[in-house]
Amino acid sequence: MSKEQSGVIKAWEATIRKTQAAKRRANSIFGSVTVAHADDENEDDHDHNNGAQEPYHAEKILSNGDYYTGQWYDNFPCGHGKYLWTDGCMYVGEWNKGKTMGRGKFSWPSGASYEGEFRTGFMDGNGIYTGPSGDTYKGQWVMNQKHGHGIKSFANGDVYDGEWRRGFQDGHGKYLWTNGNQYVGNWKNGMICGKGTFVWSNGNRYDGYWEDGVPKGNGTLKWPDGSFYVGNWSKDPSQQNGSYFPSGSPTDQNLGWNPQDVYTIHLSDSKICPSEKVSILPSQKRLAVWNSTKSGGERLRRMSVDGRVSVGEERPYDRMHLWEPDDVDASDRNPTVGKPFEADLLGLHLDEGFPKRLPMKVPKVVKRQGETICKGHKNYELMLNLQLGIRHSVGRPAPVASLDLKASAFDPKEKVWTRFPPEGTKCTPPHQSSEFKWKDYCPLVFRTLRKLFKVDPADYMLSICGNDALRELSSPGKSGSFFYLTNDDRYMIKTVKKAEVKMLIRMLAAYYNHVRAFENTLVTKFFGLHCVKLTGPTQKKVRFIIMGNLFCSEYTIHRRFDLKGSSLGRITDKPESEIESTTILKDLDLNFIFRLQKTWFQEFCRQVDRDCEFLEQERIMDYSLLVGLHFREVSNSGELIPSCRNNSSGENENDHSGPRLSRADMDHLLLDPARWARIKLGINMPARVERTIRRNDYELQLVGEPTGEYYEVIMFFGIIDILQDYDISKKLEHAYKSIHYDPSSISAVDPKQYSRRFRDFIFKIFTEET
Repeated sequence: MSKEQSGVIKAWEATIRKTQAAKRRANSIFGSVTVAHADDENEDDHDHNNGAQEPYHAEKILSNGDYYTGQWYDNFPCGHGKYLWTDGCMYVGEWNKGKTMGRGKFSWPSGASYEGEFRTGFMDGNGIYTGPSGDTYKGQWVMNQKHGHGIKSFANGDVYDGEWRRGFQDGHGKYLWTNGNQYVGNWKNGMICGKGTFVWSNGNRYDGYWEDGVPKGNGTLKWPDGSFYVGNWSKDPSQQNGSYFPSGSPTDQNLGWNPQDVYTIHLSDSKICPSEKVSILPSQKRLAVWNSTKSGGERLRRMSVDGRVSVGEERPYDRMHLWEPDDVDASDRNPTVGKPFEADLLGLHLDEGFPKRLPMKVPKVVKRQGETICKGHKNYELMLNLQLGIRHSVGRPAPVASLDLKASAFDPKEKVWTRFPPEGTKCTPPHQSSEFKWKDYCPLVFRTLRKLFKVDPADYMLSICGNDALRELSSPGKSGSFFYLTNDDRYMIKTVKKAEVKMLIRMLAAYYNHVRAFENTLVTKFFGLHCVKLTGPTQKKVRFIIMGNLFCSEYTIHRRFDLKGSSLGRITDKPESEIESTTILKDLDLNFIFRLQKTWFQEFCRQVDRDCEFLEQERIMDYSLLVGLHFREVSNSGELIPSCRNNSSGENENDHSGPRLSRADMDHLLLDPARWARIKLGINMPARVERTIRRNDYELQLVGEPTGEYYEVIMFFGIIDILQDYDISKKLEHAYKSIHYDPSSISAVDPKQYSRRFRDFIFKIFTEET
């Protein structure tokens, strides 16, 4: 057997061991299943169903009145079939294990329809959507949203042909109005934005830059007679300036022309048609099928932070297609199940079926996180070794490095070993711990990174190697790594595996170029990569990396979220009563939408795109966005005090709720130079969050419904855990879990798919402040 084959087999065995619990749960739930028709037809069909080895044709009236006819296998629609819901929705097409998968047609009672490709319940691939008013879209879809190239024909006759992103025109595209006007150029979030050309039906033509649907920046307006106007364009007349060049013709009639006419007159009849709303999406439709006879009774149901129960349990097919027991009386079911409701492409809008909304409180605040490593602690010597090594590495004389590093600095062989005997050497001081060896990886690169990140060497050394001890966080992370915090909370030290070291060294040049090019990058800041090798019989090696602590702030961090955009197992395993300010909550715990000021939101979107593209190119997956919230208004009893929105007249809508930070105050805060200097993308950012709430009967709804309840916050966020390569073990994990769970709900997916899913999720929970 070759070494490569042996490695694959070992990786497969490791994956099997990790997922044995999930496999046992899957077998217990889907081991044997009973079927009950509404008319109790016969038991032969039931026996045929349980014993079938191949798909067979079935016609079933289901327990809630839904109807299915088509191919059936192992208690699921599988193959080609037709499913009719009691609310009038219908799907005809291909199925795979109870999910719409392949080509099919979904139609709504309103007359709207989608015909094309499906993937795990979502409109995904190439397809045609026809709306009830006559709008049609033909093109590419990703997870229910127009994404890629597509042609939209609006009911009024307008046509857009171009690129789409997350449901909006974004990229290069052409829009043709029914009045004959047309625009060809760049778009952003459904608006004309960037460089493009607008041609009026009368022959007038504008070439230049746009912003928010109107000319903004350099541009030229030309008339058919040869005359033209060139200059800087703005909707604000005080910023408008340019020069008019006549054609020389005696009939030139544009001499008295006003540039503001373009905004007030010429573009007034060329509005972009909004996309019409879509009723309930195919992926949100329930299938009424059956419960296992081997489930072993009721399981304990735990409550999430937003009041729902049994959320995020790792059960097969638990994401959207939840199977209802056939023995439940119709009167006992949630009254909202099976009823149509309005939703746009980014979420649902329904008032029924939600848990009771209780006042929000800040969790118990933990002043000092972690356990101080004192003498007698099992890792006390390791801490001393680490501090001695850092002091040696940072204090070692070195020439002033240019930011333009040579390729040799990133060579994996570029590492320095230093021996630290207890008695000391010419280069190392005497110490009281056992002899150890110290390794610096690519020391010149990390020295330059610290310079790039404006880290003072003396302060850096004092934080890590001062008289104050490090603090060890209470338990290792899911990966088995241990975390240590410096006493001043500025730096976090994490133990890493050999594979992670190799990954960082491999991507180090690309990482350096990325963080150098983008000052506002959200990816983790790395300051050093080292190894301690203990001498003696064990020859133990401890590799660790030094990073910036995102939550080092004068503000108390009340809530922390680790967000990936996946759902399987993405919920905190603590009851609400045990959640503290240091508890890391996950995707299914998230009960806020984050609203950033316009300028910051635009920069945030650009930077997330850049960072994800970088990680995708480096084949990185499983990273997450770490978010911290400090709530500005908290009552004496610990309850969060909602903010007060101002109406158009400037009067408060909720005067009874006490003093708040108004939008005018927030604007003043942003204009304060002293405070502004401390605000960076992801650091000390004033913002507002809107509370959301999820449906009780829609367990794995990633983004809850907005409630209109706002809170003033200071935000901190950054992209962490960027050292997980999509290696053979992750590929096998993906393959194995995809058999038992919805592939779109698991974390281990291809980097390209992971990046797309991550961005789609992040751009749903972050929005622009209005």
